[in-house]
Amino acid sequence: MTALTLNLNSIIKLTREQFYQLCEENSDLKLERNAQGELIIMPPTGGETGRSNVNLILQVGLWNEKNHGGEVFDSSTGFTLPNGADRSPDVSWVEKSRWDALTKEQKEKFIPLCPDFVIEILSPNDSLKKTQNKMQEYMENGCRLGWLINRKKQEVEIYRPKQDVEVLKLPQTLSGEDVLPGFILNLQKIWG
Repeated sequence: MTALTLNLNSIIKLTREQFYQLCEENSDLKLERNAQGELIIMPPTGGETGRSNVNLILQVGLWNEKNHGGEVFDSSTGFTLPNGADRSPDVSWVEKSRWDALTKEQKEKFIPLCPDFVIEILSPNDSLKKTQNKMQEYMENGCRLGWLINRKKQEVEIYRPKQDVEVLKLPQTLSGEDVLPGFILNLQKIWG
């Protein structure tokens, strides 16, 4: 099952609040919206992807608990990017001062900013090109570091602002660089 994209713009252009309400009223669906206003209905993940997502979020979460540098979010969290897209990365992290600057209402709804760090794991159903475009969109909207993990090819694409994408074949670890200082992601369970 692949993601389904609906273009409703000729019928209705949803406001940010209307899109949020649509997601709330259809909580059994995972919805995203691109910068053009098209709705993207994401299928549930399979077992291996779900297992990998938990492993990734656990590692980032444990690092964050020790460092208290920000907040970690799962794939159910919506972010409204500066370009108007509403995205839900598999794993994301926002630096503490940026999170603390949000109002209580902003924290309760889709977060009105781009995460500082994102991980997307390519599911067997995902389009590589569309996921790469999403990673570029994160970079263009203020993300400072992103990892696209392709379990099938056993590759990681590393995204940094205004730099070429770096592709690593079967890395065992990844560094959080200066965005997540001291964080080392262990990929052994992801490849195993």
